[in-house]
Amino acid sequence: MKFIQILTICSITVSLFSCGEEKKVESAVINDTIPVKVIPVISEQVSTIIETSGLFTTEDETILSFKTGGIVENVFVKEGDAIKAGQLIATLNMTEIKAQVQQAKIAVEKAKRDNMRAENLFRDSVATLEQLQNSKTALDIAEQQMKTAQFNERFSEIRANKNGFILKKFINEGQVIAPGSPAFQINGASNQQWLLKVAVSDRDWASISKKDKATIIAGETEIAATVSRKSESADQVTGSMWLIIEPIEKINLSIASGTFGKAKIMPSASTKAWLVPYDAILDGNAGEGYVFIAREDNTAEKIKISIGDIVNGNVLITGGLDSIKSIITTGNAYLNDKSPIKIIK
Repeated sequence: MKFIQILTICSITVSLFSCGEEKKVESAVINDTIPVKVIPVISEQVSTIIETSGLFTTEDETILSFKTGGIVENVFVKEGDAIKAGQLIATLNMTEIKAQVQQAKIAVEKAKRDNMRAENLFRDSVATLEQLQNSKTALDIAEQQMKTAQFNERFSEIRANKNGFILKKFINEGQVIAPGSPAFQINGASNQQWLLKVAVSDRDWASISKKDKATIIAGETEIAATVSRKSESADQVTGSMWLIIEPIEKINLSIASGTFGKAKIMPSASTKAWLVPYDAILDGNAGEGYVFIAREDNTAEKIKISIGDIVNGNVLITGGLDSIKSIITTGNAYLNDKSPIKIIK
């Protein structure tokens, strides 16, 4: 019986001792600082390849319209058709338009008769000079109205203004269309003057100059190119800037307007950047990531960085490290913002 009591007392004592040790260890983990290693970071001027994407287009995309409104009589093309300069591609119903031309001709004939009568009466001193001048003015107005009607008649049909393709067709036969409403979108792609319009960040935009070398990637084909134009303002929707990448030679590929393409741009100007070990980067995603730095109060601070490229196992940082002298490379996986740290060698 005494043996059992002694065993029970020992068990309770051991349990109490174990619980005390666990609390001490837990307390030590909570209150103890995390050992870390840091390395200095030094900026340097580097030239990096900028990769981006966009859509193929041409400089001469055009919207064709009818000068006058009316009912669409004939549409002679469909989307994707090749067209030649001067080719008739659509007409309006000409009944109303021809009537307007005929009315204008009749008005001119009447104005001529009135003017001739006024001249005769003026010679006979029956009509005044003012009446003669008024009849001449009415004749001039009638002639100009006839020219307007004939002009509208001529442009009540749509003809291709250049060789190319029908990109989009906005009208169908029997449709009522207003003056100037889009009827067709065409381009001069038959000349193979394809361009790639791409979007870049404001930082990349600033580092790129006109005539910088580039490579267009269309499927499996790589095409030598240059930067021909830069936007002067940001896109109001996306906030990005755009560039026009122009092939050095004509593209002899089967490409449709709006086809997706990629580009690699080699800026001639160098940019400020930092090379840091790969292990120093946390939560890297889509060109962004985080690193920890050591504060003067022996705590860690998490800061956001911009990632440019991977170079020989190191990461090229293009932004976020201005005025930063060193970063944490070892022990950062156990850190949170404001974690207590101890720098070791």
